[in-house]
Amino acid sequence: MKSLIAFIKKEVLEQIRSGRVMILGILFVLFGIMNPAVAKLTPWLLEAMADSLAETGMIVTDVTVSAMDSWVQFFKNIPMALIAFVLLESSIFTREYQTGTLVLFLTKGLERYKVVVSKTVALTVLWTLGYWLCFGITYGYNAYFWDNSVAHNLMFSVVCWWLFGLWVIALLILISAIANSNTGVLTVTGGVVLASYLLGFLPKLKEYVPTMLADGNTLIYGTAGKENYMVSLAVTVVVSIVCFVISILIFNRKQL
Repeated sequence: MKSLIAFIKKEVLEQIRSGRVMILGILFVLFGIMNPAVAKLTPWLLEAMADSLAETGMIVTDVTVSAMDSWVQFFKNIPMALIAFVLLESSIFTREYQTGTLVLFLTKGLERYKVVVSKTVALTVLWTLGYWLCFGITYGYNAYFWDNSVAHNLMFSVVCWWLFGLWVIALLILISAIANSNTGVLTVTGGVVLASYLLGFLPKLKEYVPTMLADGNTLIYGTAGKENYMVSLAVTVVVSIVCFVISILIFNRKQL
């Protein structure tokens, strides 16, 4: 247990020293502020563009914004934050394959499964802190300017998106345990997420794919209820656990 805790600390310190924690922290804070800011500035921007739009035949009327507009921005921007997260963390295994640092730890008696566990814990904690920081900032500003109660199923929708991010992390860990290059990790991970997204267009498969959890706007507008997402939620949790277990099995046999 001591070796596992020590390796987790090593992963956290490496995240801090490399600057990835700072970059992701700034990014999540920026998106958290941007969501209500865009909603708040929309009427002013439309008013400023009223004359130029009038020349094209478009008439700008009074626009009323609410917390709903900010939450729509949240679910539009958080995918970009997740993409940035994956880009920064896609080398969490491959850089150690290339430098050979893992071999040093393993020859000193560190069990292989602890490597997978520690890296999964580090990414999960980093994603969780960043995601909920972004949510907290948006929620606070929305509560100050408007009323968050206009958004239906708000907490359920953001929890679903958080779980979607955990699924992507589990997928990233699995592919990283297999591929030796950063390009391969990004290509396969992105390909699987894209495939899940495309399968979501098939009515019979829509409720079974993890990408359904990323459809937060449908939930907050109340056009779909929590019950519509339960199957996808269960599938996402099970698949994430399976990916984690397979990652350990593959890494235990991987030639370093």
